[in-house]
Amino acid sequence: MNALGGTAAIATGRGNLFSIRQKFLLTARFRVLTLLLLFALLAMVALARIAFIGVAQPASSQTSMTEALLPERGEITDRHGIPLARAFPAYALWFNPKSMGDTGAPLVKSPAQVTKELAAIFPDLDQDNVLRRLKSGKPGYLRRRVLPEQANKILAIGELGLETPRETDRYYPQGSMAAHVLGYVAADGTGRVGMEAVLDEQLRDPASRAEPVPLSIDMRVQGALEDELRKGMLATNALGAAGIILDVDTGEVMALASLPEFDPNEVKQSDVTLPKSNTDPNALPRVFNRFTNQVYELGSTFKPVTVAIGIDAGTITDLGRTWKANEPLMVGDNPIRDTHFIGNYLNVPQTLIHSSNITSGKMAKEIGGERMLKYFELLGFHERPYIELKARGAPLGMRGDWTESKAIYAGFGHGIAVTPLHLASSYAAMVNGGIWRPATLRKIEAGQAPKGRRVFKASTSARMNQLLRMIAVYGTGRNADAPGFRVGGKTGSAEKSGAGGPLRTSLVSTFAAAFPMDRPRYVVIAMLDEPKGTAASSFQRTAAWNATPVVGRVIPRVGPMLGVVPDENRDVDISDLRPLAEGGR
Repeated sequence: MNALGGTAAIATGRGNLFSIRQKFLLTARFRVLTLLLLFALLAMVALARIAFIGVAQPASSQTSMTEALLPERGEITDRHGIPLARAFPAYALWFNPKSMGDTGAPLVKSPAQVTKELAAIFPDLDQDNVLRRLKSGKPGYLRRRVLPEQANKILAIGELGLETPRETDRYYPQGSMAAHVLGYVAADGTGRVGMEAVLDEQLRDPASRAEPVPLSIDMRVQGALEDELRKGMLATNALGAAGIILDVDTGEVMALASLPEFDPNEVKQSDVTLPKSNTDPNALPRVFNRFTNQVYELGSTFKPVTVAIGIDAGTITDLGRTWKANEPLMVGDNPIRDTHFIGNYLNVPQTLIHSSNITSGKMAKEIGGERMLKYFELLGFHERPYIELKARGAPLGMRGDWTESKAIYAGFGHGIAVTPLHLASSYAAMVNGGIWRPATLRKIEAGQAPKGRRVFKASTSARMNQLLRMIAVYGTGRNADAPGFRVGGKTGSAEKSGAGGPLRTSLVSTFAAAFPMDRPRYVVIAMLDEPKGTAASSFQRTAAWNATPVVGRVIPRVGPMLGVVPDENRDVDISDLRPLAEGGR
């Protein structure tokens, strides 16, 4: 081959290589472009899907995510965020007799042996009931609210028929405290009694249960109130007790108690209903709220209300004016008497200090039935008490014509029956400048208190603050006069009513108070149901000896918690009442 031929061949080979290289480059570029187009297409599809989810289906997506993250039921807290009721992950003990298939035997061991081993895990187990359930061969819960370590011990028994399914339970960290405020959640998941029932829909709604629901109560104050009420109830062998601490300017309930209490973590059938064998006519289920649902004749605690109405309506213009008190007040053929001789003539301060039925009745007679009814309606005595709870007692004796005789009896707290909550709201109106507001268990933010309605003039309220303070200094409220807290209030001891009339041996003892009387902020009421005369009460059954000391112990405990510190250099001026209170009779 010559040189020219070799050169041509080399050139031809190079050209073929260049052509092949060009083809490879074009192919590679095409593939890259195809991949880029494919990725772009996928990105567009993804963006379209995101847009569809975010725009076309936002509500369902958010709801499903929220439901997945939130507990099955919302949380309830006190006013400071302390948890009162919350969802609690737990196990249950379920008996499944079919777990071993068609062997015919639901258990490997005997029912008695299994019951014995379960009792070692749960010392409070009702062994007779569990043994009966195991022998019956019927499936069902043997126990709710089982802790993880207990579930492990159940599995260690080695019985396939004992299953421990995971559940979300309702847990009350404070135990029985504020049980009547909170209520409980039944096995079907619905709220019962208390605020669990009131807030049921909200607590189950995914859109609402993300944030805890704060109540008005302060658990520190609640604990102190329950503790002192329990001491008073046990010391006097009373059937029950009830009490409240109420903010007079907002209507917020800082504490509300009814005893005996129940444990919302483990509500028994006996807590909800009384056994048919129970023949005690005064017995009540433990879930019954004595403060909001039971009506009583509240006796002499009504006398300051009568005086306030008289001052406000203009029938009492001179506190030094006297009424004859040395003979019964006749209402038809019925004589109204005092428990003991007080004096021949009594003025307003003396009437309240010594709690005269006779002169209180005469003041009410001058007010008249029509005017008395008007004020009672402004105070809400004609309707069920105002509060969120569903258990609210209907007043008795308010209907019908308000005759002179009806006004007289009502003037010293007889003839009509209301709940202690009615009384608390009326005292709040009497001491706060004259404005009635509904009681509430919901926390009210600063500046959001309801306007309320005017019942008494501000001047009437100022005068009543003096008179109530005077009773605690000179009268039946002395046992509540906690030093430095400027307490004022009135006792009331009324006979309970039965089928045949008043029950002479059954009293309801009440002390209705407020503090500090130079600038009232809180109403405190303590009530004991059928207290007995014991050594602790100097063998007396009346409120001055049992309910009043309860308030006297509660106020020093809760005052500092509520921002009221003792100050013995301050007080409401009662210098103009002292001569009237100590004057001749």
